[in-house]
Amino acid sequence: MNVGGIEFNSWDIVLITVVSAQSTLLAYLHSPRWKALLLNLPLPFTVAVLSVGQPVDVTNIAGFLLLFIYTHSVRILNWRFGIPIIAAIVISAAAYCALGTVLSAILPKTATAFWMVCAIVLATAVFFNRKLSPRDEPGHRSSLPVGVKFVVIVCVITVLVVMKKHLQGFMTMFPMVGLTACYEGRHCLWTICRQIPIVMMTMLPMVIVIRLAQPYLGYAWSLAPGWLVFLAALALITLAQSKSDVCDDPSDQSEQETAHA
Repeated sequence: MNVGGIEFNSWDIVLITVVSAQSTLLAYLHSPRWKALLLNLPLPFTVAVLSVGQPVDVTNIAGFLLLFIYTHSVRILNWRFGIPIIAAIVISAAAYCALGTVLSAILPKTATAFWMVCAIVLATAVFFNRKLSPRDEPGHRSSLPVGVKFVVIVCVITVLVVMKKHLQGFMTMFPMVGLTACYEGRHCLWTICRQIPIVMMTMLPMVIVIRLAQPYLGYAWSLAPGWLVFLAALALITLAQSKSDVCDDPSDQSEQETAHA
C-alpha cells in the first residue's frame, strides 16, 4: 500500500492496528498493575519482527537496554525535573530513535556480539528487578473518548513504522505501547518502570529461542516456540514476583518522587 509516497506492507498495517488496540486498552485500564502486565505482552514485538522482515540479531537484544533507558528517562524528567509528561515522552522517544539509529549502524551483527549483549541485558534486568521495590500508586483511566484516543495513537504509531528502516531490530523493541503507558501511567511511573526488568527477563529467553530456531524455521515461524518460552518465563517470574512482594516490608519503600505533571 502506498500512502503519500510511503510504502506500507501488510504487516505494517497489522502492526499499526495491534499496537493501537493494545495501547487504547491500556489507556482505559485503571489499575497500575494491570497496565504494567499489559505492557509486558510482546504483541508489538511479534508483529514488528514480521514488519521489519529481518532475522533477529544483536539490535533486537540491545533494544531492551534502550527500552529501559527510555522508561526511566520519562520518569526522571517528569518527576524529578518537573518536565511536562508529553515533553518528557517526546525527549525520551527521540533519544531512543537517535541511539537506535546510530547503534544499528555500528553494532556488529555477530554471534559473539549477540551473546555479550544478552549477558548485559540479563544482568541489568536481574539487578534492577531486585533493586526496585513495589510501591502503592494511584490508578488512572483515560477520560478521552475511545475513538479519539485510538486515532491519536494510530497517527503516532504510523510515524514510527515509517522510521523502521533506520531503526532495524531496534524497531521491534521500541516502546510503541510504552508511549501510551507512560502518559496514561504518569501517576504510577514507578510501577511502569518496575515492570521493565520483568519485560526484559521474560522476553530475553523468547528472543534467544527465536535466534536459535530461525536458521531452521525462519524468523517468522520461530516466533511460535519463542512465545511458548515467553509464556513459561512470564508465569514463573510473575509467581516469584508476587511472593516477593508479599514478603516486602512496606516501610522499606523510599520516599515518593514529587512534581507529577
